[in-house]
Amino acid sequence: MAERPVFIPNCTGPRLVDEVMVDFKWHPGMSASQKMKNVDALHEAAMRRGLGPLLEVSSKSAAQTGKKLSAFSLQVPYRDRTIPLECAFQGSKVFEKGGPFTDLYDVDARTAKRDPRLRESGRLTGFSFEGERFPLVPATAFYDWLYFRALSPYLDFIERVGDSCVAFTDIEFNPQKSIACQARSLALVISLLRRKLTGQASESFTAFKNLMTDKAAI
Repeated sequence: MAERPVFIPNCTGPRLVDEVMVDFKWHPGMSASQKMKNVDALHEAAMRRGLGPLLEVSSKSAAQTGKKLSAFSLQVPYRDRTIPLECAFQGSKVFEKGGPFTDLYDVDARTAKRDPRLRESGRLTGFSFEGERFPLVPATAFYDWLYFRALSPYLDFIERVGDSCVAFTDIEFNPQKSIACQARSLALVISLLRRKLTGQASESFTAFKNLMTDKAAI
């Protein structure tokens, strides 16, 4: 058995995103077919608890929408071009002994995530992107902000995604090992849309961070 979170946009309560932990049967193995089995098992367990329809938001999603909304596929504005969100996140990390490794902006997303420097450079101390420094606290603020920026040109589409899906998952996300999660970030953006807060959130990172803190999203 395994346990993974299901993320639900909260449009009226004190939090922007609700998180429900769901137990399901885990299928071990690294193949794509095994990961699809785990997505199906998680969704079936969540549906039994009344959480659905669901969308898997990752490169392992059976739905093209879920794949397109993954951090490997989404593009973030960077100077006069765009780069994969995953590359922006990994390449902007600053460690005690190095970083940011901005050369990762120019590789594919999987290569960026697996770069050995991300594990060999000591403790993470913050982020640096486009000459601006970003703090580690709130914990997911920088990742959520990148995700929000990537989706900003497509908010009408994201609103339709929110109308068709109640909750969101990322089978690759293990809260015991990671903090940031693309499924959670999507639920967050949908909540901002429904609360009509996207204009405020887009003013600056500081405005975005303050909004997240005020709404206890992080």
